[in-house]
Amino acid sequence: MATQMDPINVLQHRCLLHLRRRIRDIEDGRPAKERYMRLQKDGDTLSYQGNSEEVGCYVAGHPLSKRNCYFEVTIVDAGVRGTIAVGLVPRFYRLDHQPGWLPHSVAYHADNGKLYSGNPVGQQFGPKCARGDRIGCGIQIENIEAGLTTVFFTKNGKEVGSVEVPVSAEGMFPAVGMHSMGEEVKVNLQAEWFLDDDESMMMVDSHEDDWGRLYDVRVSGMVLEYVGKGKSIMDVGLAQARQPLTTRCHYFELEIIDAGEKCYIALGLARRDYPRNRHPGWSRGSVAYHADDGKIFHGSGVGDAFGPRCFKGDIMGCGIMFPRDYILDGEGDADDWDQLEVHAGHAAVQNVLYLNDEEEDEEDGEEAEQEQEGRKVSVFFTRNGKLMGRREMALPPGGLYPTVGMLSTGEKVKVDLHPLSG
Repeated sequence: MATQMDPINVLQHRCLLHLRRRIRDIEDGRPAKERYMRLQKDGDTLSYQGNSEEVGCYVAGHPLSKRNCYFEVTIVDAGVRGTIAVGLVPRFYRLDHQPGWLPHSVAYHADNGKLYSGNPVGQQFGPKCARGDRIGCGIQIENIEAGLTTVFFTKNGKEVGSVEVPVSAEGMFPAVGMHSMGEEVKVNLQAEWFLDDDESMMMVDSHEDDWGRLYDVRVSGMVLEYVGKGKSIMDVGLAQARQPLTTRCHYFELEIIDAGEKCYIALGLARRDYPRNRHPGWSRGSVAYHADDGKIFHGSGVGDAFGPRCFKGDIMGCGIMFPRDYILDGEGDADDWDQLEVHAGHAAVQNVLYLNDEEEDEEDGEEAEQEQEGRKVSVFFTRNGKLMGRREMALPPGGLYPTVGMLSTGEKVKVDLHPLSG
């Protein structure tokens, strides 16, 4: 004779079935209930829908685990400010706060490269991130059972750094925060992270640390790729080296790998605080050789005829002829500059490229530099190993930094900051 289950046993049985079903769903990778606010979600794409005063935040439905310990976020559009955060938070994290701001959360912020770990005040951590960059976040599960785990972050597949954080019983959930109009990202919750000895060795040669400032430019080894919109002259992609040229390292080169739509590629030198949305040579404290028309720009949006145009495969070079007794910031004795054979041959200088519609009022480059204190140096440019010409300019405080600009879709260059070494 069949017995009937009492109501309590029925309830327990249903709860057990529900729990088993949830466990099976998690193991199968089926979507769980995710949470987000002031964001629009279309498949794996998130876009900010706020007014740039309020934070929008997304929290995934599943925590990171031994089976799925890493995820990645690709910046599709950096928007107005690029205030995009990627990290881990508790399950019911407040959606009006950026990941990393509140206790028990940690995040890498794209706009300033800082790490936020349970505090609205960040600490310097890694490079800034821009459109096209991939930010990854993962956990090392070895010590997670002890209530702590090491959270690590990556940029474009290369590890940036790590931090040890406490883990709650419910786990740590992937989270993305945004805070300005136009921001859009693509989330890959199934991304995988492998780091073996070979990859570790490759990371040493990534060359990303050679660059102090990167805007709308993606670095892959020695290759720089433009990832900006390329729709107006304000969409400049800028890469500026971390160190200025010195008597020990006085020359660098660029090879055009892909000329893109219009080959708006510029190679030159600029002051350290050079505006991010200005092509090298357009603003004071800079000089640059532009590939698309062969003109030189020296602190002005009006260029001068200088040399031939450059195309895919061409190598453009830029260097400084320092005075023999020149020393910068305690640098050692002047080195073997004379070993670099450069034969004088001043090129004619005249021309016009883009309209000089600068945001800031710029004086003519040479006149402005003459008013600045600083020793004069001779900046020279080469094309495929041949001297194109020179320009004299005053050295700004801190020196002149190798700077590369790009402005049209598909542009890609290979930069060697130390072609004369070794």
